[in-house]
Amino acid sequence: MTAGKRVFYQLAGTRRSIRRFDSRPIPERLIRRVVGAALRAPSAHNRQPWRFAIVQKGAGRDDLVDAMAERFHKDLMGDGLAEEDVERRVNLSRERLRSAPLVVVVCMTMEDMDTYADVRRQEAERTMAVQSVALAAGQLLLAAHAEGLGGCWMCAPLFAPAEVREALGLPATWEPQGLLALGYPAEPGRETSRRQLDDVAVWR
Repeated sequence: MTAGKRVFYQLAGTRRSIRRFDSRPIPERLIRRVVGAALRAPSAHNRQPWRFAIVQKGAGRDDLVDAMAERFHKDLMGDGLAEEDVERRVNLSRERLRSAPLVVVVCMTMEDMDTYADVRRQEAERTMAVQSVALAAGQLLLAAHAEGLGGCWMCAPLFAPAEVREALGLPATWEPQGLLALGYPAEPGRETSRRQLDDVAVWR
């Protein structure tokens, strides 16, 4: 195995979801490099339907956290959870988002994707865009890990797309798909169990 292959497999095998970060800010040149790596991901028709809101600490982050927390609180109360449990979960979510040195909200746009008259193909086109954006987010996470950063993928914006757009002043055509909390790890991250290849694959 070549050195390049060893580096890649080590990166893929050692990436962990990191939820606690130290207070060091991430230099702008490094932010540009890791987000730029996402731009090299494959995409349907090469339309590159990904969009990124790069949110550093400040008023914009506070607006985002407050808007998402309010939506999360309403949803949990609607589920019939006890107020105490709701507050605990909402506060934990707030802390995770506020403490990260950087948050990247990953969005999708259908602006450049193909349009079809029939529902079946239009739904497939939308799925292709979602897949493309997910590939870009995964590539961004690996790039961050290569740079010594930790990251955690969160799907919370899917549950509050309008609130996220309003809080960050995003275009109406940007559909929030998730967010990445990024920073220098304050903990190594825990190993999680993984299914073996033969448990999830068929050979034909």
